Amino acid sequence: MADASSPKSLNLTLPLLEMINVSKSFPGVRALADVNLDLYPGEVLALLGENGAGKSTLIKILGGVHPPDLGIIKINGQEIHIDSPTTSQQAGVGVIFQEFNLIPALTARENIFLGQEKSPLSWIAKGQEDEQARELFERIGVKVDPNALCRNLTVAQQQVVEIAKALALNAQIVVMDEPSAALTPREVEGLFQIVDELRRQGIGIIYISHRLDEIDRLADRIMVLRDGQYVGTQDADAVTRDEIIEMMVGRSLDNEFPDEIRPVGKIRLEVKSLSCGHTVKDVSFDVRAGEILGVAGLVGAGRTETARLLFGADKPDTGSVTLDGKQLKIQSPRQAIAQGICLLTEDRKEQGLVLGQTVQENFGLPNIQDFTKAGFINKGEETSAFNSYIEQLQIKVTDGSQIAATLSGGNQQKVVLAKWLYRNAEVVIFDEPTRGIDVGAKYEIYLLMNELARQGKAIIMISSELPEVLGMSDRILVMHEGQVAGCLENRDVTQEDLMKLATGTKEVATV
Repeated sequence: MADASSPKSLNLTLPLLEMINVSKSFPGVRALADVNLDLYPGEVLALLGENGAGKSTLIKILGGVHPPDLGIIKINGQEIHIDSPTTSQQAGVGVIFQEFNLIPALTARENIFLGQEKSPLSWIAKGQEDEQARELFERIGVKVDPNALCRNLTVAQQQVVEIAKALALNAQIVVMDEPSAALTPREVEGLFQIVDELRRQGIGIIYISHRLDEIDRLADRIMVLRDGQYVGTQDADAVTRDEIIEMMVGRSLDNEFPDEIRPVGKIRLEVKSLSCGHTVKDVSFDVRAGEILGVAGLVGAGRTETARLLFGADKPDTGSVTLDGKQLKIQSPRQAIAQGICLLTEDRKEQGLVLGQTVQENFGLPNIQDFTKAGFINKGEETSAFNSYIEQLQIKVTDGSQIAATLSGGNQQKVVLAKWLYRNAEVVIFDEPTRGIDVGAKYEIYLLMNELARQGKAIIMISSELPEVLGMSDRILVMHEGQVAGCLENRDVTQEDLMKLATGTKEVATV
């Protein structure tokens, strides 16, 4: 929880921000209904809710992206009218979206001051901007070269540039939307320190995250939305994690992860001496029938690269892959799919879905041959097949004609899963299956993974969230710098054990 300097220990009579009875509708959708939010100086307010709960809409109203249909916004007690991102920034609001709003070809300095350059006699005062940028980075507590191109910065450094942009506009209110989604554990700790520093400077922070560990670490208060409605706000130290989850999903989840023991059968998938350049080096492992093999490791450890080799997206230099005793020849994703291997990619929006197409068209893409006769697609058969998965997976869509981009992250993941379930794949590889997905949808994905395992499938789950790896895996494969650092039966294994292997500071026997 927040430290002793949290705003609960201060005399806070006037909220920094008030959003009162805010409502917003889109065609056919009531996104927000009479939502209230208040934020105090030096406070971290965690804004939680399932995907589709209305968090993004509320933040976009504050950021001037959408005008509210009804409602009042006050900053420092003064009612303001926010009708554009510019007026939002002028009012002291800085919104850092999950997808950064930076121009890669410009330097950090140029991105920070873009649109507010001081240019006497048509000359930009670069020296002054450089000095101010360095002061901003020093204020945040992170060293970044102001003259480095943004495309050459790490994700964590780009995030610091976004924060500096907000502070350059004298932001009193900073909104962070899933700020840790693409960060390494070490970078996440750096983010926490930045948030703590901003808090000490009296800046009010709205922090949106699906990771409850982060909420435990940072939040002073927790506000929950559900189905576009305000559920409640609680002091962070007065509510349990189970109570938070129940507020978010509207029902009780007995455990964060399903508590299930499944029988594990014979070896189905066997990988031997798989190598590709410097990213994957002599990787060997096996997966048994009914088993979930968790794959852990730091960013750059070679986890996703190994999955891409198994799926035929990349070609190995050496190695063999055997399924049910038969050696496979995999030169392309098409061959992998035909031989029973499917991959739910780490980036479902870029690699797993065609966002501009309908959900049914996305479902039909890898299965089109089953619905095609004499060169024509039988839309009736495709619709019937997809509808069965809408019911089976409880996909929240109006119908198959809904555009994939309009779905929440959890429902997008279910559409990807539906197309592979129809293929009746024997090996299912989940790469970061719950990234950016809310708690309730995570639990549903976990249940689906367990159901596939019960059917005797071989499941590989790559995850950067160690609690998820420990909560879902039968065995855990840990990778370090492209190699297997160890493989552990998931009995009395701790996060510390996994991190020691992932960082190369411990060696263990593979089981």
